[in-house]
Amino acid sequence: MSDSIFRCIDHVGYAVLNLDDAIKLHTEVFGWRLLHREVNAEQGVEEAMLGTGDQLPENAQVQLLAPLTPESTIGKFIANNGGRGGIQQVCYRVDDIEAASATLRERGVRLLYDTPKTGTAGSKIQFVHPKSSGGLLIEIVEKTEH
Repeated sequence: MSDSIFRCIDHVGYAVLNLDDAIKLHTEVFGWRLLHREVNAEQGVEEAMLGTGDQLPENAQVQLLAPLTPESTIGKFIANNGGRGGIQQVCYRVDDIEAASATLRERGVRLLYDTPKTGTAGSKIQFVHPKSSGGLLIEIVEKTEH
């Protein structure tokens, strides 16, 4: 029996300079399909979720993140990356974000927020501090049912 608290890789987040250009590249050239697009003012991003042609519940997605302002987390990431985009985070899906957060804290992991924030399509999100994960920003997500 595994003691993993994660169900699957939910998505990989890419910081991009221009969301429309990135969507065009990923859909027209790479063959991904636009699943969802929104502005998340709380997180300071405009984002798009992309999936495969037969997007099944456990298939990972690609998240494109464009900064709303240079001061946003994604804006700072791009600035610190020489003005280029790149892989910003990997996101793992959980069934219960409160339980997953508690377990991670019990295991000595530092989380960015005291309580989960609102993510894509109303999901609940939390982040593992890169100092607790070997330098990688890890997001955890509990999806909301629509």
